[in-house]
Amino acid sequence: MDALELARWQFGVTTVYHFLFVPLTIGLAFLVAGMQTIWHLTGDQRWLRLTKLFGKLFLINFAMGVVTGIVQEFQFGMNWSAYSRFVGDVFGAPLAMEALLAFFLESTFIGLWLFGWDRLPRRVHLACIWAAAIGTGLSAYFILAANSWMQNPVGFQINEAAGRAELTDIGAVLTNKVTLVTFPHVLAGCFLVAGAFVVAVALWHLIRRSGPDTDPAWRSALRLGGVTAMIAAAVLAVTGDLHAKAVAETQPMKLAAAEALFDTEAPAAFSLFTVGTLDGTEEVFSLRVPGLLSWLATGDTGGEVRGIDEIQVSYAEMFGPGSYAPYLPVTYWSFRLMMGLGILTTLIVLWAWWAQRRGRTPRSRWLLRAGLVLPVLPVAANSFGWILREMGRQPWVVFGQMLTAEGVSPNVSAGDVALSFASFTLIYGVLAVIEIKLLLTYARRGLPDLRAPADDQDEQEEPGERVLDFAY
Repeated sequence: MDALELARWQFGVTTVYHFLFVPLTIGLAFLVAGMQTIWHLTGDQRWLRLTKLFGKLFLINFAMGVVTGIVQEFQFGMNWSAYSRFVGDVFGAPLAMEALLAFFLESTFIGLWLFGWDRLPRRVHLACIWAAAIGTGLSAYFILAANSWMQNPVGFQINEAAGRAELTDIGAVLTNKVTLVTFPHVLAGCFLVAGAFVVAVALWHLIRRSGPDTDPAWRSALRLGGVTAMIAAAVLAVTGDLHAKAVAETQPMKLAAAEALFDTEAPAAFSLFTVGTLDGTEEVFSLRVPGLLSWLATGDTGGEVRGIDEIQVSYAEMFGPGSYAPYLPVTYWSFRLMMGLGILTTLIVLWAWWAQRRGRTPRSRWLLRAGLVLPVLPVAANSFGWILREMGRQPWVVFGQMLTAEGVSPNVSAGDVALSFASFTLIYGVLAVIEIKLLLTYARRGLPDLRAPADDQDEQEEPGERVLDFAY
């Protein structure tokens, strides 16, 4: 493989690996804030215990996300310097906002929340976790704005003398139509991951430790996680429809590739499952839903959807000779795996919800087995969604402005990229083992025991309040 292909593989692997931590961090930040809020309003200690446990799991995941995210910044200068020179003036603006505003807000208040349990007044301490959660959401928004500019570049002009894109309207970049539909879709995906994670942990303890002494806090956690996941699934369906229509308008080739649709059709069916030739040009067998692709693209079951062949001709006239279709097997199957794993996640959550209705305790071993894989399913669905988003944009690194082959660093050899690729992969493998081990250890350990020492009264507390410490 040459330097370009290796650089693409490295960026793809490190990006997908980093994104394994992002959805859980964002979703769990808000759920932990919600748990602490319920405790603050009700005084029910089960919610404090849940806050302590899932807060610790959130911190572990947050730390891993920070470590793996740093590598993403370095790669722009190392392997993609031509791209960085071309888009730095535009692409760098939302990334700078993310670092200076969102990430500083997020990390600062996480530190205050972590070390402020017995030092800050309760309301101030509660505000810290909400500020951290809002910071994670803002961070996601700015990063999505930068990425959406690559999908649908707006608010810029090309400086022919300097050979680069220059920012002319930061408002247009931050309100890009692709950003506005992507952000709620990604945020809902994060809540699906976090809700499923909470359900899985609660389900494991309810089934493995079922009996008269079963801790009622786990039932509360399962209900909260279940409601979160089911609402998130409904929002994903709505925002996914809006996102598909935005893609049909701004990147019709991506939508056609996601369906492997070669010929323009009206109406266009959506294939649930297709078997074709190895090159993807001929269909052998397909299970289809009539008119569904037309609805996704146009909002009309009889609407016209342009095919790959027609779009290729128009792009060749617009941009010059070359192939402008992405790799079809990846776009086709990532689209279906994204949706299929999301639906499977929702069904398992509904099963768990049903099993604990009216005070029942889940006992099914099959449900326990489903719960063990439950946290993985929405994470994989999110990852396949990102693969579709990025691979469907190919061969462009900035749609209509710069080809991926033009963005690679000219002076970096294949050996250089291979060495860094192997090093990062090895390090990431070690970090993955550490992450999984820590999450499993503390999740299995369960809820903390609370004690309220009589001589440990915080001077900053409100009258009648007592500092609660915890031990594992």
